[in-house]
Amino acid sequence: MTKNDLVVVCGGGGFIGGHLIADLRRQGFTHLRSVDCKPQSQWYQRFPDVDNRVLDLEDKAACYSALQGAHTVYNHAADMGGMGFIELNKGLCMLSVLINTHLLMAAKDLGVQRFFYASSACVYNGDKQKDPQVTALKEADAYPALPEDGYGWEKLFSERMCRHFREDFGVQTRVARYHNVYGPLGTYDGGREKAPAATCRKVIQAKLSGKHELEIWGDGKQTRSFMYIDDCLKGTQMLTHSDFVEPINIGSSELVTINQLVDLVEAIAEIKLERRYKLDAPKGVNGRNSDNTLIQATLGWEPDTRLRDGMEKTYRWIYDEMVARQQGKAVHRYH
Repeated sequence: MTKNDLVVVCGGGGFIGGHLIADLRRQGFTHLRSVDCKPQSQWYQRFPDVDNRVLDLEDKAACYSALQGAHTVYNHAADMGGMGFIELNKGLCMLSVLINTHLLMAAKDLGVQRFFYASSACVYNGDKQKDPQVTALKEADAYPALPEDGYGWEKLFSERMCRHFREDFGVQTRVARYHNVYGPLGTYDGGREKAPAATCRKVIQAKLSGKHELEIWGDGKQTRSFMYIDDCLKGTQMLTHSDFVEPINIGSSELVTINQLVDLVEAIAEIKLERRYKLDAPKGVNGRNSDNTLIQATLGWEPDTRLRDGMEKTYRWIYDEMVARQQGKAVHRYH
């Protein structure tokens, strides 16, 4: 692959896809195409020197149009969000299977050289995630299958599609199971945000309003690991251009409770809040963490950004956005 080959990022108007386009530009890639179904005014990052296309990739013809001439494809396109969204929109999440299926068909017919699929830790067997003191999930723990209903089943099925298109048709697929990616230039309100951004927003709202209360979904004892966007980008590109063909974890192994996540954001904000626990809210599994043995052995690397460092950057960006919005100023989110 050269930096003049066409790289297509599907879901390029979203959080991870937008950061990936920005990173490829920084590396000097000159032939980039960003594809998303949202109007371009709603993209998180958009660049004038990129071939930006608004296409609904659930449609087969749109996938063929998007991948025309592509050397490498990164599929980050999906209808998804945080736990509050995926637990209440299982049908919409399942429909994303059309995106990956049609993209694989186009990749096969158009001679795409590398095809990356962004899967999720939601594929893992739920019986292995009942204890907050969870044993870190290794790749084999996806089977026997009992993934997150809706979203997790779609991801697991699409992983199998990638495998069989590689085995049957020679499409060079690579699959990563992401563990809770966060960072600036992403969703922090509206119902699709994930825990790190939602926690930042709630703490900032409390600080700006003077109402020093915070609502936490669940009892706050559930555990997770959170991966900063820069680590996600590095691992994704390393995997895509490696010879490793099986699904692999890309996630931090720094396990924290949701209460500890709140502690951390309060420390960044220099505030202490009264906590109210919404026990009937969507909270997902009790415990989930990434076993990084395989990625260390395969790529000689693992995500290593400390949660405190990544959350400070995320908090500052969300704070500036919210203050600008409160003051009635235009939010300069888009490039």
